[in-house]
Amino acid sequence: MSATVRAQRLDAAGRATVGECPVWRAQEGALYWVDIPARRIVRLEIESARRTEWAFDEQVACFAFDKTGRVVAGMESGMFGVTLADANEARAVKLAAPSFPATGMRFNDGRCDRQGRFWAGTMVQDMSLASAVGALYRFDEKGVLSTAVVDGLITQNGLAWSPDGRTMYLSDSHPQRRIVWAFDFDTETGTPGAQRVFADLHHYTGRPDGAAVDADGCYWTCANDAGRLLRFTPRGELDREIALPASKPSMCAFGGSDLKTLYVTTIRPSTNATDDDGHVFALTPGVQGLPEPDYAGLLPVA
Repeated sequence: MSATVRAQRLDAAGRATVGECPVWRAQEGALYWVDIPARRIVRLEIESARRTEWAFDEQVACFAFDKTGRVVAGMESGMFGVTLADANEARAVKLAAPSFPATGMRFNDGRCDRQGRFWAGTMVQDMSLASAVGALYRFDEKGVLSTAVVDGLITQNGLAWSPDGRTMYLSDSHPQRRIVWAFDFDTETGTPGAQRVFADLHHYTGRPDGAAVDADGCYWTCANDAGRLLRFTPRGELDREIALPASKPSMCAFGGSDLKTLYVTTIRPSTNATDDDGHVFALTPGVQGLPEPDYAGLLPVA
């Protein structure tokens, strides 16, 4: 079950406070991710090790590309359309916003389903409050933001879809929850149906943070606070565990020319941080990933 896989630290990527949302951009041979409190999207061109970053007025937590290279992003106050220009210049325009039920909230984890709808969830940033007012939203290809599709979440995380798109995964990474759920998913309407517990990390280790699904349909979750990657089969059985140099892995994504490299962002804790915490890592777990779907809608030029 435990696998010995060496994770390479990508020093050229720099060091984040809260690294999240790695996205592989195949046509650029580049990995993108965010540093949430730094209000930045970062890009690393893997072959040249050239690093670029774009700063924003709000924290950006999650994003996806459309087919033109523009970006839909979940930030503090809503969904934004973003243009990443050259010379570190970024422009953003607000597209939609939910009705936040509490102060101090923002979007958190997000990605596109297999049909290209962008999904993202909200949370109260002060996790010590354990406020179960977070919710999951759908931003469809017509640019319409749904009402809450799943509610009652404390720290929404772990969004992913099975290879056929018929199962949606969602986790709550708050210490009081530590659950990954699976939902039957209607691919035509973009509606999650029957919900079941897929993995209860109280029985394993860490908290289920960001995730990815591989070509075998297995679900990889970052076990935050445990310095581990956990791979669950579609039946919810743990079949692989990989140790990482950093204690707080936050999200993973497959990339590389053959989608056989797994990139992992990490968080730098406020106390007792090691030299590895906050860095991006790359490893080869012996399986292949799936291409990340583009947002299917047409984003405005910001």
